[in-house]
Amino acid sequence: MNASPVIVALDFPDRESAMALVDRLHPSLCRLKVGKELFTRLGPAFVEKLVATGYDVFLDLKFHDIPNTVAAACDAAADLGVWMMNLHASGGRKMMDTACARLAGRAHQPKLIAVTILTSLGEKDIREIGFQGTPEENVLHLAALAQSSGLDGVVCSPLEAAALRARAGDDFLLVTPGVRPATAALDDQKRVMTPADAMQAGASYLVIGRPVTAAQDPLQALKDINASLQV
Repeated sequence: MNASPVIVALDFPDRESAMALVDRLHPSLCRLKVGKELFTRLGPAFVEKLVATGYDVFLDLKFHDIPNTVAAACDAAADLGVWMMNLHASGGRKMMDTACARLAGRAHQPKLIAVTILTSLGEKDIREIGFQGTPEENVLHLAALAQSSGLDGVVCSPLEAAALRARAGDDFLLVTPGVRPATAALDDQKRVMTPADAMQAGASYLVIGRPVTAAQDPLQALKDINASLQV
């Protein structure tokens, strides 16, 4: 049984680098996230290999297209045995409704969550692309739309987790990138929090990349994060 909320981001350019890390970790200590670069390079077979190894896989492709196309993509992703996948809430209610309906008839139903506002975007960035209000206001609006469309949760900054948890209730999943141990560099994230603080704020799962993947001893780094969460 995997009690850890940690999802390790496999942000690598090739199979060898990714598997070198995967082989040093264990499915009981974390889940794995496969994003656009690795999926584009290695394809569905790599995801199926991770699933066969025993890992819960979060397929992070952020689907955003017309409703039928997104629903078909979600169905195809579910065929790979993934534990969770995501789409962009800004694709709208019909897109999310259609995707949920497509997955509802399956024996294997992965978690379906929505991206709200990317954690790399600050207030100046979202104004530049046409969003009004603060990042938190936009996150809350898009999360409410996703929840009312039947999705299982959202991706959000840990800084918005407390407000979302208060509004969405205990069963709505909050998956938070932008999580860094206190000793780690911020890298390209702008809205960040430590793992323990993010969980206390209401996060369900923590997406953590370089603090584990770039560590001299990735397994020990993962264990240290889990220990800080009393897992």
